[in-house]
Amino acid sequence: MCSFSTKQNPYDSLVSALPRPCPSKRTHKKDRLRMLKRRRAQLKETRQRKRKIVVKAEIEMKNLELYMENKKLIEKNEKLMKQAMLLHKENQALLCKLQKKLAEQNNSIPITSYYQI
Repeated sequence: MCSFSTKQNPYDSLVSALPRPCPSKRTHKKDRLRMLKRRRAQLKETRQRKRKIVVKAEIEMKNLELYMENKKLIEKNEKLMKQAMLLHKENQALLCKLQKKLAEQNNSIPITSYYQI
């Protein structure tokens, strides 16, 4: 059996009797400043992260709004193109009718009547 573990260390009483070194005020101030700077840096980083999240959300929202506006404009453009195509066809049909009427009138009027005026 190990009897060493039950014995006390002869230096224990000396170590406990020695006064603990007290940190100087200068060291204490430096430590506090270091901790304060670290805390400020952490807070700044946290604020930046939160701001990035907010900005990202704002950008996504604006992107969605622009996408929806673009989609509406494309649909409106397609509708207008269809209208333009129908109007063009109608215009061509009316022009064709007009040309036929003019051709019929030219055929029905004798050539001599032109020169008698």
